[in-house]
Amino acid sequence: MDDYDKQIDQLDVLGSTQTVIKQALTKLGYPTEMYELLSEPLRMLTVRIPIRMDDGSTKIFTGYRAQHNDSVGPTKGGVRFHPDVTEREVKALSIWMSLKSGIVDLPYGGGKGGIVCDPREMSFRELERLSRGYVRAISQVVGPTKDIPAPDVFTNSQIMAWMLDEYSKIREFDSPNFITGKPLVLGGSHGRESATARGVTICINEACKKAGIELTDARVVIQGFGNAGSFLAKFLHDAGAKIVGIGDAYGALYEPDGLDVDYLLDRRDSFGTVTKLFKNTITNEELLELDCDILVPAAIENQITKENADQIKASIIVEAANGPTTMEATEILAERGVLLVPDVLASSGGVTVSYFEWVQNNQGYYWTDDEVERKLEVMIKGAFNNIYQLSKSRKVNMRLAAYMIGVRKMAEASRFRGWV
Repeated sequence: MDDYDKQIDQLDVLGSTQTVIKQALTKLGYPTEMYELLSEPLRMLTVRIPIRMDDGSTKIFTGYRAQHNDSVGPTKGGVRFHPDVTEREVKALSIWMSLKSGIVDLPYGGGKGGIVCDPREMSFRELERLSRGYVRAISQVVGPTKDIPAPDVFTNSQIMAWMLDEYSKIREFDSPNFITGKPLVLGGSHGRESATARGVTICINEACKKAGIELTDARVVIQGFGNAGSFLAKFLHDAGAKIVGIGDAYGALYEPDGLDVDYLLDRRDSFGTVTKLFKNTITNEELLELDCDILVPAAIENQITKENADQIKASIIVEAANGPTTMEATEILAERGVLLVPDVLASSGGVTVSYFEWVQNNQGYYWTDDEVERKLEVMIKGAFNNIYQLSKSRKVNMRLAAYMIGVRKMAEASRFRGWV
């Protein structure tokens, strides 16, 4: 895919997000001015970060930070390190973070950051310099009551630790509530690393109840074997489900009798790659069309489109990735009676436990694993059932119902503030 095609794809991601927000606000009876306010981030920062590489050369990296809407509270969202990061993608992702926060009723607006780089080709020390350089570049617009970063694609607790340390040096005081997804010893929360997958698992359980499917012995396909996909495979496997297919950036594996999940988890690398170790692989396109009960796209955008939506055999689709299903495909699947749990609901476990971490940092009082899991389950179950009931009562698909609930809190806060 060339640069132009990537721009078109990301234009579609932002454009389709804006289209569904417009539909949601219209259904809720808000004026067009509210759409004008919420269709773009309030602030968009572009930074240039000079980094000394290990070979002595200096390389200039481009970074972004979008703050969608802070009418409800500080903005919140991850920082991704990826070669395909663009300004438009970061904008769309910041809007999704606002929606996720509204869906699970958190006191946040959405934020998102990214750096155009390939961490797979960088050394440990180069990544540290880049992480610290990014914080220096954005330090004036972020903070515990302004905008709170977190991990995202190709970033982890170590990178959060470097960012925390750099921010604490700049501000000259310890600021554990500046960032979430930190190591436990630096004020991280139990359950944060597996939070997104835990939230997806709760949504799968609730969807199975609605669809009359027993999770035990259900056949599951997971596209993506990174943080969310690998934890999810483990959780579902331990619950008795049969993981018949998994995919990564290089291909996919299929075993109708169920894959050996523990073996695959042991062999995957830190970037979620495992298929390169096997000869008998299939493509990711074939993976999506496998015969299964539950399909979980947990990789990248635009995987289920109008071209392949009719070939999807799953009864339930739960979106663990951001934007894996296009608008046209969503409508086709809804007409076919497929229960689609949208990304803004399914992947909201991460921001929910990030909120728990922030609360614990603010209080200086920390919760056990069990406490975090119980609180997460209550919030995700409540959000799922609110969206499901609204989709039935208003006769709209689950995505539009999720957007209606997600955008309402932000719109009301903006209205009360007198912005619109």
